[in-house]
Amino acid sequence: QVRLAESGGGSVQAGGSLRLSCAASGYLTGPSCMGWFRQAPGKEREGVAAIGSHGATTYADSVKGRFTISQDNAKNTLYLQMNSLKPEDTAMYYCAARDGYCTLEVLRYNYWGQGTQVTVSS
Repeated sequence: QVRLAESGGGSVQAGGSLRLSCAASGYLTGPSCMGWFRQAPGKEREGVAAIGSHGATTYADSVKGRFTISQDNAKNTLYLQMNSLKPEDTAMYYCAARDGYCTLEVLRYNYWGQGTQVTVSS
């Protein structure tokens, strides 16, 4: 069983930065992937960024060059550094984990955190 807990959300003006953290407990066997997802009101949940157990990363086109995903294996913590934030980045952000290859497909993930709210004002 993997448990995930996000933190670091908040309110920021456009152009600002936030860093989200996700503390993980439990472990995944074999190749695995952890990712960040977001869901805005009235919209479907979408993948933002993911990182594999060997460090390979993938990003949604909408955040490339602005967001950076990283992990600290010693602390069992996943991060999402978000720079140059835009109002359209406003959403609930979720941390998720899965066994197997990395993907931004929401339905592939088995474990989810409760989410942390990010609000970007213009």
